[in-house]
Amino acid sequence: MSLEVNLSLCLPRDELSVPVVRHICSYALGEVGVAAGCVDDIRVALTEACTNVLDHVHEGAAYEVFIDIDEERCTIRVKDAGAGFDFEADRSKPRAGADDESGRGLELIGALVDRMRFVSIPDDGMIVHLEKELQFDAAHPVRRRLAGS
Repeated sequence: MSLEVNLSLCLPRDELSVPVVRHICSYALGEVGVAAGCVDDIRVALTEACTNVLDHVHEGAAYEVFIDIDEERCTIRVKDAGAGFDFEADRSKPRAGADDESGRGLELIGALVDRMRFVSIPDDGMIVHLEKELQFDAAHPVRRRLAGS
């Protein structure tokens, strides 16, 4: 028996969409036995990625979130309809200070996930691609069932 969960969400570019996608992702991860600390990391990274869409993309009435969970990792893609940005050029800019209220989102995401990349699609937006290797709670019923098969 193997495990695969694939979720696709189309959300309005509205602040109320962030807790919805965060809850759906957290619930799915918890239901398949992902360890709480790992779920927390993914939840925060996803929140930051979605909040960036709300803060920086002004085109389009919606954005999409794709969540794929398997036996090894959680892959998240957040696709917006914005113009995108050059991530490598942005990395060379001065970093936000400890007291700044904004500007630390990408650093936070990078610290919480194993892989982060940005794909700019001309005339179609930007995709933020996140990957996190999963840690599981071996005592969770789904994990016990998968281990016994």
